[in-house]
Amino acid sequence: MSRILIANRGEIAVRVIRACAQHGHTSVAVYADQDADAMHARLADEAFALPGTTAGDTYLNIDAVLAAAKSAGADAVHPGYGFLSENADFAAAVEAAGLIWIGPTADTITALGDKVTARQLAQKVGAPLAPGIDRPLETAAEVESFAAEAGLPIIIKAAHGGGGRGMKIVHELTEVAGAFESATREAVEAFGRPECFVEKFLERPRHVEVQIVGDGQGRVVAVGDRDCSAQRRNQKLIEEAPAPGLTDEQRERLHRSAEAICAEVDYRGAGTVEFLLAADGTMTFLEVNTRLQVEHPVTEVTSGVDLVAEQFRIAFGQGLSLESTPQPVGHAIELRINAEDPGRGFLPTPGRIDVLDVPGGLGVRWDSGVRAGDTVQPAFDSLFAKLIVHGPDREQAIARTVTAAKELHVEGPATVVPCSLAILTDEAFTGLGVDGVDSIHTQWIEAELLPRFETQDRPAPVADGDMQRMSIEIDGKLTTIGLPAGLLAALGSVGGTGQGGEAGGAGNGGAASASARDVTAPVPGSLVDFLVEDGAQVAAGDEVAVLSAMKMETRVEAPVAGTLRQVAAVGDVVAVGKAIARVD
Repeated sequence: MSRILIANRGEIAVRVIRACAQHGHTSVAVYADQDADAMHARLADEAFALPGTTAGDTYLNIDAVLAAAKSAGADAVHPGYGFLSENADFAAAVEAAGLIWIGPTADTITALGDKVTARQLAQKVGAPLAPGIDRPLETAAEVESFAAEAGLPIIIKAAHGGGGRGMKIVHELTEVAGAFESATREAVEAFGRPECFVEKFLERPRHVEVQIVGDGQGRVVAVGDRDCSAQRRNQKLIEEAPAPGLTDEQRERLHRSAEAICAEVDYRGAGTVEFLLAADGTMTFLEVNTRLQVEHPVTEVTSGVDLVAEQFRIAFGQGLSLESTPQPVGHAIELRINAEDPGRGFLPTPGRIDVLDVPGGLGVRWDSGVRAGDTVQPAFDSLFAKLIVHGPDREQAIARTVTAAKELHVEGPATVVPCSLAILTDEAFTGLGVDGVDSIHTQWIEAELLPRFETQDRPAPVADGDMQRMSIEIDGKLTTIGLPAGLLAALGSVGGTGQGGEAGGAGNGGAASASARDVTAPVPGSLVDFLVEDGAQVAAGDEVAVLSAMKMETRVEAPVAGTLRQVAAVGDVVAVGKAIARVD
């Protein structure tokens, strides 16, 4: 059996660790400093440190991950989703190191990860497509020209992106330049590549997708389809399988198109082909995700296929277990449990989970990367768990999901659960796919639901996760160990506070209390841009700065009118409530 290094964290790392245990493989976890005591690091058979506290230093650091794999004596690498899962250079480096890459080849990732190339493949096999520019854009002027010709709305998308990042919908020509700049910036930050393209945006579309598996030799099977229309910031909140309300003809075209696109590149492993479906029945290819999806459990419980086990089979040369698309059994719904406050526009709320009471009952599955006492870290994604519920039909699945969501109790970070319950009980969702019902679409949450939510209590700020490393000799062998910097500081203070150590004394990093004229950070994150110049006149409510937190951009508004004076600098990492500017 193999030793599999899981190049990820959180609930997907836990999911793969459990699959390793069930199928006789040894699991090897990696962890950033603040994840040293995380659930995935504790559950794995072995765990290796990736020194650092940022994604770039740790889970996105190819050299560090490969060094951990070598130290562990790993045979294979499973990337999970996000981070390096769709990085062709990482896939190539893993195989160049003599390890098995549990995923598509680097060439496949390159071909399908570039949305421009993927569109061309979709066109070749006759998949449905909306009008667009099938090449990377260089200037906002190109977008404006396309919008003038094709009409609004349009959507600008990162060519190498996914997960809703680097994606901007434009309804007015005056918004094009700002949207192009923002999409490009998000693309660079999230994926390391600035290329974007544009296509016509379907109004009020549903998001439907097809789960596929391929053997790497041209044989591809559609496992099932899903609906993922309940989204905020172009990122999914609720997913279900099978997609409701599709005609047999629509379902057949989606399945066969997905298979044909992936067969063109001899797809190996699990992947997802995404489409948009307009109210008038118009369908268009969206993208291919060359990895396991967050929402894969709803397909697992309705198809009976363990997709991670299928990934193992394919990677280790055992081929597909499927001959054809299985008939779905019942209906399944997944709720993403994110640390975000819907009442504050889905503002990320990282923090310590003081209480976590998990629901149970018939058909309930809980996939989590945390336990009570763990912390949702600000440096990483806000998703910390998923609630998956299966029922004999859609009506029963919804009822069971509502019951389970009401049983779920989280204290500490704010969560999206109130929003999820509002969606599940709204006629627009319960009637999804029914003729004559004004159903939800990918912008429905922002357009319809946001005003309904009250703000939740903010969690306490997350403690610094820095580790201090030192060399120590154990049994004659020099070894490096790491200890939390806070622990070492506490140990150093034993025996007296020392000069200048009075309790309550001001120290480096201390911030004065914010005044009503301070522009303060609503989330912990990085200051990526000021939207107005230092010394510019602003009105109350004007957007003046952009923060990046938990993989999403958050815009910060001026609290009052006056002259903006920048306090922080672009690139600074700021805490919640810290002043980044002042309005005089």
